[in-house]
Amino acid sequence: MKIDFNKMNGLVPAIVQDVISGKVLMQGFMNEEALAKTQESGKVTFFSRSKNRLWTKGETSGNFMELVSMAVDCDGDAILVKANPQGPVCHTGSDTCWNEVNSSKTGFIDQLRAIIKDRKNNPSDQSYTASLFAKGINKVAQKVGEEAVEIVIEAKDDNKELFLGEAADLLFHYLVLLEAKGYELDEVMKVLIERHKK
Repeated sequence: MKIDFNKMNGLVPAIVQDVISGKVLMQGFMNEEALAKTQESGKVTFFSRSKNRLWTKGETSGNFMELVSMAVDCDGDAILVKANPQGPVCHTGSDTCWNEVNSSKTGFIDQLRAIIKDRKNNPSDQSYTASLFAKGINKVAQKVGEEAVEIVIEAKDDNKELFLGEAADLLFHYLVLLEAKGYELDEVMKVLIERHKK
């Protein structure tokens, strides 16, 4: 990453985003030393202007933010940090510094879609997903049907764990079917959005 630390006297803004939910968690500042420590330790570290020293988020609370990735913006003067927060981020106890709730895990679906696409494009003998693609569209569609029947059966009982397990199986195989057909989940979302407008 080519970062211009000169524009703000050695500091650049660092915006931290939850890697799963996509929610913006906080904004701090990094200097070259904070950037290096973040990369080396795997824990998001800032330069605290008020303390005039490096500050690792969570060093007192235990609510660290585990680094997943970093990117620099087009001007080279701001950093986007994607992280896994290990508890509330704000010193007030809120999930974010904007007092927003950060509980949604649906952003993981995009990560799962990328994994499924990779298994299709780079198959291996050890991958269950790749084995589904290898068996063809009929087998993938059949698995979706089987999982749909299983979730209907579990819906009639009161076992939350079994029901959620079948729901996860159905969602996973549905995403595999979309990939096998060459369609994107965004196309399905577009249909739902258009229906919602009516």
